[in-house]
Parts: sequence; structure tokens; C-alpha cells
Amino acid sequence: MSPTSETAQGGRRLVIVESPAKAKTIKGYLGPGYVVEASVGHIRDLPSGAAEVPEKYTGEVRRLGVDVEHDFQPIYVVNADKKAQVKKLKDLLKDSTELFLATDEDREGEAIAWHLLEVLKPKVPVHRMVFHEITKDAIRSAVANPRELNKRMVDAQETRRILDRLYGYEVSPVLWKKVMPKLSAGRVQSVATRLVVERERERIAFRSAEYWDLTGTFATGRAGDLSDPSSLVARLSAVDGKRIAQGRDFDSLGQIKGGNSANTLHLDEANARALAAALADTRFAVRSVESKPYRRSPYAPFRTTTMQQEASRKLGFGAKATMQVAQKLYENGFITYMRTDSTTLSDTAVSAARAQVTQLYGADYLPDKPRTYAGKVKNAQEAHEAIRPSGDRFRTPAETGLSGDQFKLYELIWKRTVASQMKDAVGNSVTVKIAGRSSDGRDAEFSASGKTITFHGFLKAYVEGADDPNAELDDRERRLPQVSEGDPLTAEELSVDGHATKPPARYTEASLVKELEDREIGRPSTYASILGTILDRGYVFKKGTALVPSFLSFAVVNLLEKHFGRLVDYDFTAKMEDDLDRIARGEAQSVPWLRRFYFGGEGSGDASAADAGNGDGDHLGGLKELVTDLGAIDAREVSSFPVGNDIVLRVGRYGPYIERGERDSENHQRADVPEDIAPDELSVEYAEELLAKPSGDFELGTDPASGHQIIAKDGRYGPYVTEVLPEGTPKTGKNAVKPRTASLFKTMSLDTVTLEDALKLMSLPRVVGADAEGVEITAQNGRYGPYLKKGTDSRSLQTEDQLFSITLEEALEIYSQPKQRGRAAAKPPLKELGEDPVSKKPVVVKDGRFGAYVTDGETNATLRSGDSVEELTPERGFELLAEKRAKGPAKKAAAKKAPAKKAPAKKAAAKKTAAKTTTTKKAVAKKAPAKKATSAE
Repeated sequence: MSPTSETAQGGRRLVIVESPAKAKTIKGYLGPGYVVEASVGHIRDLPSGAAEVPEKYTGEVRRLGVDVEHDFQPIYVVNADKKAQVKKLKDLLKDSTELFLATDEDREGEAIAWHLLEVLKPKVPVHRMVFHEITKDAIRSAVANPRELNKRMVDAQETRRILDRLYGYEVSPVLWKKVMPKLSAGRVQSVATRLVVERERERIAFRSAEYWDLTGTFATGRAGDLSDPSSLVARLSAVDGKRIAQGRDFDSLGQIKGGNSANTLHLDEANARALAAALADTRFAVRSVESKPYRRSPYAPFRTTTMQQEASRKLGFGAKATMQVAQKLYENGFITYMRTDSTTLSDTAVSAARAQVTQLYGADYLPDKPRTYAGKVKNAQEAHEAIRPSGDRFRTPAETGLSGDQFKLYELIWKRTVASQMKDAVGNSVTVKIAGRSSDGRDAEFSASGKTITFHGFLKAYVEGADDPNAELDDRERRLPQVSEGDPLTAEELSVDGHATKPPARYTEASLVKELEDREIGRPSTYASILGTILDRGYVFKKGTALVPSFLSFAVVNLLEKHFGRLVDYDFTAKMEDDLDRIARGEAQSVPWLRRFYFGGEGSGDASAADAGNGDGDHLGGLKELVTDLGAIDAREVSSFPVGNDIVLRVGRYGPYIERGERDSENHQRADVPEDIAPDELSVEYAEELLAKPSGDFELGTDPASGHQIIAKDGRYGPYVTEVLPEGTPKTGKNAVKPRTASLFKTMSLDTVTLEDALKLMSLPRVVGADAEGVEITAQNGRYGPYLKKGTDSRSLQTEDQLFSITLEEALEIYSQPKQRGRAAAKPPLKELGEDPVSKKPVVVKDGRFGAYVTDGETNATLRSGDSVEELTPERGFELLAEKRAKGPAKKAAAKKAPAKKAPAKKAAAKKTAAKTTTTKKAVAKKAPAKKATSAE
């Protein structure tokens, strides 16, 4: 049946997709006879808390949302904010003659379709409608060629969901008890955090090595041009046959690697300078010229992870921002589905790409046969194509009408796709070795390498970026003079160069995604949400683009490694992924596998699931037994890390701190550690500085009025003064008494504040007087500075000192002036970052009401907890703006008018109904469209 015609009975077809944006686009392709509505992501899921579980369930089932005693039966509930949407779908279904479930064709999409069936219980024919791009032809083809629901994919998704629920809900409470409340653990999340922590450990243990070499500029003695330069720069490579040590020859302790020591010469500064002096008058000649052909094949079309990596390198997008932009491009019909493991292009896409190669670059750049790419992802799950421009003819970026981040990402995808069907780049690589004998008889050899590209091929369209900022890109040429063996060369300059080995680079979002994929941990479609989770949980923060682990993550990983070793073991996690894939293929059964993982014991062939115990070999039971026996976990031990000089860093419930000596002892020292410091920056010297700063309680004296002792302290939110209440004073309950507390003024410090100052501060708010009508005016110090308050009318004061000095007359004068409704005069920017690559407008850092933020005049993005104004790089600023743009403007939910079918009820009832409807709409609006429940990993 044609999608544009009515059904045979003149009925109506209901098509359900995940997101409103997707629904709007598809509706335009289907025409009359079709109603397209969104489920707005999952309508049903495991309960998020015991309150959502039906009353008939008790005990462990109520806590977990899974009945582990009865074949791990999940308890599904309709999300509270989806009940109105479910009712709407049911109402639409009543008037429909057919139902099309058009959710994405992956495990999540199949699961959403199954949940819709379970909840809606349709009595009309049901079809599963699938497509990989939202174009007119693809949508019409999907309607004409539906399939049945794939229950195997549903079972695979359900097994993952149950596994992640058991992992998270059983392990997370251990972290709450032993490290800090409100922490979380996850099957992939915890392993990703461990990778970042291990890299930081390597940086902490790293010891730099110094090494020296020589660089020479050698002239041929003839005039040069672009194709034949007159000189070349070469680095000292060997002396008397021994290779000169470079950074790669040193281990992490700064020593020459054992296997390299015999044939490697480590030059220090004195020896390097002596050799340079001995070579000052040496005659040099070309010892050898080695030329080899160079060939580079195109990169495969994008899959999810390679798109995330390139968008990070080239556009400065985080993984989350990349997926948000890609989602919009997909829903609006510009690209194919963006969650895919595949690098395969359909015949239609290959034809479209080859046509554009010929059109844009000429037939010389088109290979004789279409290129195919083998999949690199083990157990690739999805049946999709690679990510590419949609349709049977690709729109060039200029033809799309896109702008901003969407234009940038589409252009990247378009270039990569077209380049994948172009010819290889070819050329020559040349290595020239230059030799000379020093005045003290040593044979010195210098080496230079070059590359020329004779045919750029696909490099005309696209060059892949690199994680290493110093890496040379594929299209970079280095031309050397045309020399032959024996040609004399003159050393115009010999420079002595010192170097130091660097610790391993921290992960970026791009390199962590690559590492997870290389280790076959997790699924590529979930990496963006995993990265978002570890950043939001405070396990990791960013410095520029680098991912830095917090001290909190060190404590969490320490506990997991020592007591749940297998759960964060890289190979074990990858094997779990294999097991889940076997279940998805029907090669293993879900319930026996879950039983072995959770309860342990012997079972049927799924051996790897039984290895969920400790890595120390003490215990190979199931997860349940592991989290039940917590007596061996010393909370203080897992959160303690030696720094040196008897200083220990501890992760407390209110943040990291260092201490030396036993608590309550005379020589005990303690100091808070700034939360934004990278762990590898906490040296012994810096720790000593922190301990040397004034800390602890400063006794100021006794309040003559109350008799209570007054002390000054340095808290996490700055210095403050407080009173010490007598022992026995109730701290909780109806009769609880809170000590008076006040923050120090900005002009005060702990070592200069006096008892008089403290008593004045704690006397606030101060009654200034009353106006003519008897309304009291008070002076108060608030979050945003000092102010006056009269009833509900507040006015800002200029200085903190005015809190004590302002008179009633001055206060009344302030209130006699019209209240300033507009903004205060703009503050000068804290930092300038340069021109934004998307908006082309200058980006600056400003100080706002809620802290520092970056802005290009159109988009504002608040700095995250791991960002500091001083260390904020332009790239990080642009990334924050890109993420904010990707989220789009906040949508305001309009109040829904009450239907006019029935006679109006009482006004109160009408207001109640309207309020309820508005609230429901707002709750729905807060949910991101088509958000999938992948964060549990």
C-alpha cells in the first residue's frame, strides 16, 4: 500500500517514534492517513526507587526492581513523567486501524518498541517499521516493507539492563558506606574511571630523564627552489655506531631501557657541547640516500566512535555534544543513523560518493572499483550503515542551509564519506644520512627524513586529525635537497639541544573512547553517556581537553580494585561483553548466565560469569556474596594515599585533605586540599606548603554575653567565625540549637581577625531602624554580597563595612531612589580567548552571578568544577560553548487549555486541572528527546 494513500477501510495508521523532532520530520513524508507521535524515549523502565515499585513487591525485589529469586524477572513501571504521554498514545490508538512502531533499529529502539506493545496492548495489526535515514524514499520504503519485532534483540537489551541494575544497585551502596554518600558504580563507568586513574598513577610515578643531542643545518652550496631546497636540517643519530638516546629509549623511572643500553649513547649537556666543539671545523658528506615509495589509503567512513574522536580533534566537541548535534542532523534528515559500529556503505551511498568525487575532483581521483571497508569492531551489533550524508545524492555542505555546529559536523561527515571513495595518496619518503669525523676522531652521523606527495588522492578532500598535537598529519610534506651519496655538505650551524622525557599524556575524551573500543569494553553507542557520567559524578574533571581524575576517584578505584577486582578487570569486562553478545545471538541463555554472575556456583557452560569475585583469588563467589561480606573493607585504608615525609592524603566525606601525625596528638597537622588540583601535582613540597598555612581553630576568646568560646576556622567555602556550644546542647530534634556562624569579610583574614570582629559579624543581620510606616530595615550579608532588606524589598550595598556603618537616614535615602531593574554596569572580562570557530565572534570569560562563564555574545556557558579561569584554554572555552549550543534553547511549556467537550465545572476544579496539565507538560519538556537508558553502564 502506498504511504500516501488512505487505508483500504478509510482508517488511520498510528506511527510511534522516539522523539518529537523525528515525528515532525516523518509526518511530512507520510501525508494523510497517518498520525505520527513520539514516545519521548522509553515509556517504561525499571523503577528508579522503592517508592515506584508496586506494593505487592517487598524486600530485595523492592530495593533492586528485579526479582532475583524468580529467574531475574524485571519489575517494569511506567515513568511518572510519561503517564500523560502513554494516555495520549492509548487515545490515539483507539481511533487507529494499524500501529507502526518506528523506533531506531538497535537494541534500545527494539526494546522501546516492545515496551510500547506491552503497555498499549494494541488490538489492531502491529508492524515494526525500520529505516536508517529519514528521507522520503527511506520512510515510504519502511512503511511498505515492515518486519516483525525482533525478540532476541529485546532479550539482549533486557539482560544488559538487568546486569547493569544489579551491578550498580549492589556495588554503589558499598561506596556510600566506605567512601562517601551518593556515589555510583557501573559496569563500564567504573572501568573507564580506572583507566583515567591508572594513567594518573603512571604520571605520579614518572621520573623525567634529561638527554641532549645536536641539530645541524647543512648547505649544499647551490641555489635552491621549492622543489630542491639549498639546505636541510638533520639531527645527530649516531656516534661511532652507537645510536643517540632519544625519549623513547627511557623508561618511566628515567633510566635507559635494559635492552637498549648496550647500543645507545646517552649524551649529557657537557658531552654534547664537547662533541659540538669537536665538530666545528669538520667536513661533512652524504653517507647514504634511501628512497621508498609512500602510499596512504583513505580512512573508513565514520562509525560512532571515530566520529566522536574526529569531532573532538577538529571541532573541539566533547563526545556528548557530538552526539547531540548528530542526533539533530539525523532527525532532520541530513545524515544516516549515528549509533553504529559499521563502516559499510550501501550501494546507493557508494554511487552517490563516487558521483561527487568525479564532479568535485575529476575522474583522475576516482578508483576503478568502489572501495569496501572491513568492520573492525568485534561483535558489531547494529545492522546500520556507516554514518554518512542521507539520500541517494549527497548534499554538499553549502546546499544544506545548515549553520553553526550542525554545519561543522555535517561537513566533517560529508568530507570523510566522499574521501573514503577516492584514490590512494602516493609519493616518496626519503632518508638522508650525513657523516663527518670530529677533531678527536669520533664518527658522527646525522639523519634527516623527508616526504613528497606526487598525487594527493583522497587527501584533497580529507585529512584525519591526531590526538598528539605534535604529530605530523598525513598531508604534510617535507622536501629535502636532491643529493647523492658522497656529495659534500657544509655545516652552517650546529646547535646543542636539551630535552626531557615527559610523562604519559592524560586521556582526552577522544583517546579514552579509542582506548575503551580497543579493549572491547562497553558498546560504542554508550561511550558518550559514560563520559558524561564520570564527569558529572566528579570522578573526572577537565583541564583544557585532558581528563584529570579527582582524588575521590582514586579512593573509589582503590576500593574496587582491592575488594571487587574482577568487576574492574579489563579482560573480565570485555569477556562480559562477549557473553552478552552470545546471548544476543542465541548462543547462550540469559537466566543461567545472570544466576552465575549474581549467585556464583556451578552452572551450564557460561564459565566466565562465575568469575565475578575478587581478583585476589580469595573468593570466586557471585556478586551477592561479595557485597554482603564487607568486614574486610577498611574505609580509612581505601581512602588513604601516602604523599611522603609521613604526609598522607585522605579522601573524606567533605573532600580531600592531608594530615601528618595521629589525630588528637600534639604534633598532628591537617590541611584541606584544593579540589581542582590534579593528583600528580600534589608533591611533597606542595603538601608541606599547605600544612604550613594557618589552619585549624583560632581561639579568639569568650563572648561576654553568652559565655561561649568564639573560634575562627577555615572551611571549604572560606574562613568563618563560630561559637562553641556547651557539651550536651541538643544538635538534632525539635530542641536543636545551632551555633551562630558568620563568614569573614573579604578584607579580613584568619590570622588578623579579633574577638571584637567576630562578635560584630555574628550580630548580623543588624537592625538599622524603621521607616515612616514602622517597617523594619535590616542590613544583611548574603550570597551575592551586602544588602538592605525592608519587607520583600532588597537593595544592594556598595561595601561590607556599610553593614555596620550605614545609618537609618542613609538607608531611607537608598530606598527613596527608584529600584534599579536593569543590570549593573558590565564588569570587564576576566580573560580573552580569541575568535570562536563557529560563531566567528570574540570569546571572553566573565564573572557572573553563578560564577565564571564563557560567552561569545550570543551563547553563555558556565565553567565546570574542574575548570579555572587562569588555566582555561581557548579550545576548552570553545568546547563549552559548543556543548551549550548543542543543547539548544530551553523550551517553555505552554499551559494546555482544558477541552471544551464537557460543561465547565467549578472554577477551583478547572484551575486544579489546568495546573496539573501544565505541570505534566513541564515534566515532559524537561526530558531530552529520545534519550536512551544507557547511563547504567
